[in-house]
Order: sequence, then structure tokens, then C-alpha cells
Amino acid sequence: MSTTRPINCIIPPYILDKLLDSGDSEVRRAALDTMLLTARLRGERAIRSSFTGAAAPGDGRRTVFDCEQEELLRNAVLARPEDGPESADPAVNRAFDALGLTRDFYQEVFQRNSVDGQGMRLDGYVHFGFKVNNAFWDGRQMLFGDGDGQEFSNLTGSLEVISHELTHGVTDHTSGFEYHNQSGALNESISDVFGALVKQWSLKQRAEEADWLIGADVWTPGIGGDALRSMKDPGRAYNNPQFGKDPQPDRMSRFIHLPDTKRGDFGGVHFNSGIPNKAFYLTAVRIGGFAWEAAGTIWYESLKASSAEDQFQDFASTTFQKAGELFGAGGPEQSAVLSAWQEVEVPIRGVPTGVARVRSFASNGNGAVREDGLAALARQIGALNDKVTQLAKNVAELKGTR
Repeated sequence: MSTTRPINCIIPPYILDKLLDSGDSEVRRAALDTMLLTARLRGERAIRSSFTGAAAPGDGRRTVFDCEQEELLRNAVLARPEDGPESADPAVNRAFDALGLTRDFYQEVFQRNSVDGQGMRLDGYVHFGFKVNNAFWDGRQMLFGDGDGQEFSNLTGSLEVISHELTHGVTDHTSGFEYHNQSGALNESISDVFGALVKQWSLKQRAEEADWLIGADVWTPGIGGDALRSMKDPGRAYNNPQFGKDPQPDRMSRFIHLPDTKRGDFGGVHFNSGIPNKAFYLTAVRIGGFAWEAAGTIWYESLKASSAEDQFQDFASTTFQKAGELFGAGGPEQSAVLSAWQEVEVPIRGVPTGVARVRSFASNGNGAVREDGLAALARQIGALNDKVTQLAKNVAELKGTR
């Protein structure tokens, strides 16, 4: 598999496929145009990736341009620079604010200097194309369609959508998860995780207060209570006549096997991302508090420690190891990580599947967990953590000899 990065977009191909079956000719046309545009952008990025060169540094400075419903970025007009006044166009201001919130989140929470860690400037292009039903990260900048006005509203309307796309850039500059099969599903999941965290951070929401939905503000504005994806309940984000039922699985026994082609969503990356999404949600709510503090730190440090072709089990094992390193072997954070991956049926390397799950062991009958049960589990996990650490070292050595 080539290391070429594809164009990343928030709307999965199976949603656009459904739009092609719409009884409304305008909706069908918008979907077709969006699919053709996505293919063109993917080709352009493939060409650019063959040339070396670092992104222009700029202390994370934001610049938003207006494409005026054209597709040629060179014709876009400056709409709002970092130090410029607020625009009369709400889409410009929403893009500008979301770029800033995402930048500030990574800086304040993880001390990361913009997408690439070196101050990469953040350029956004609004009103990209005519009725384009998508938002894109092309490796250098963000592109926002206006939506068709029926099934999608303006794509700048969702903070987690924008943060999702920018996080693809963070992944490019850290693990570089290959965009196919399980590594590609991890790539998509990481963007959902940190997209959701940026939204929660901006609202100062605790894990148990958040909705854990992706894209609820821009998709099907005429239908309430649905979203593109649900991290809390993959497979239950929507169920309506236009699009059918959300196809995402929430555990490995429901993993969807698709061909590693464009038509097959590169092995189902937008489908199977539901599995690690659910693992993060479970980890966050079981630890409690603000999800970006403990669970987010574990996932971020694991992202930096991962390799491009890592599979679900590799990443799960890394999160378990990092939880122990960051918060203590056998502690509640590591226990939450273990139980979360167990629930979605992804084993931790070196940990027997029979190890008790958090919130389900040593209960006193009133919902509380007895101290003796906690201590026993802590000792058990602490011993296993040592084994996992050694196994991780062995795996890293094996990868280095390939």
C-alpha cells in the first residue's frame, strides 16, 4: 500500500451513494458533483504528495478565503486574516472561529503547535464549489462546501466537523495511519475522537454530559436527533427513510469486510471506525470528568507512539501501555482502557480476555465497587502491564527488522 495520503472528507461515500437515489434531481446532481469533485481533489493531492517540502510555518495563523462558489482556489478572495475584523459573512466567521478553537485546543491541552507541531498556518476556503455536500482536508488547507440546502447545510456549521478534518493533518504528522482497512478506520476514529473533544472543551462539558455525536448540526436539517455518526452508539446515529439505518458496527464481531478500493471505502474505514470510537467513549465515561484530560491524553500519546500500519489490537495495546505509564499501572485509568477495549471485543496483547471489566467487578449490590475488588484488580493489571510493556518492545523490534 502506498503511503500517499488521500483527500480526507467528513461525509462518507455511503451517504453520498444514498443521495444518488434521491427522488429530487437537484439533490442527485449535488451528490454526483460532490463525488466527482472529491475524486479530482484526491488526484491533486496524490500528485502533490510526490514532491517533498514542509508546510509553511506561520505560528498557526488563520486566514479564511471566499471561493464564491467556484472550485479554483487561486481565484478565491481574502475574507478574514488573523488580525482582520469580523466578516459580514457568518460562514467566514464560523470557519475562522473553529480553526482557532482547534488550534488553541491542541496548544493548551497537548502543547502542540498547530497541525504539524511546528506552527503550520491554517487556511480555510468557504463557499467552495456550488452546493458541495462535504468539507475537505487536502493536506494543506480546509475546504468547506455550502451543502445542497436540503440534506446538508453549510459545512462550517459544525465545530466537530472542522476539528475532525484538521485532526487528519495531526495524524499525517504523527502516526501517519495508512488510509485503508483497520489502520484507515483508526485514522477516521482519531479524527472523530479529537473532533468531539474540541467541541466538549469549547463547551467545558464533562464526558457524561456530551452528546458524542458527529455532524448533527449540518446533516439533514429537517430531521431532528440524528447525526452522521454516534461515538456513544455506533449503528444508531440515524434511521430514516432517506438514508436507511446507520451501518457502523460497535464491536469486532460486527466488523464490516469491504474491498480495499475507493468504492469499498478503502476497506470500510468510515464504517469500522465505530469500533475504536466506542472504545474511546467507554474509556472517557468510565474515567469520568473532562474527557480531554485523561482519556484524551492517553489517546494523543498513543497516536504519537503508533506506526502507520497498526491494527486495532496494536493501538489498543498502546493505549493500555500509555495509560499505565501516564497514570499508574493498575489504576482506574488503565482499568477503564482495558474494559473499554474488551467490551468492543478488541484484545489487549498479553492480557487474558478473562480479566474483569471495570464497573462490573466486586460490586456491593448498591452500584459501588468494594475496595478489596479494586485492589485485587489493580494488582492483577499491574502484573499484566509489565508483560504488555515487554511485548510492546518486542513488537517494536520486530517491526524495525522488516
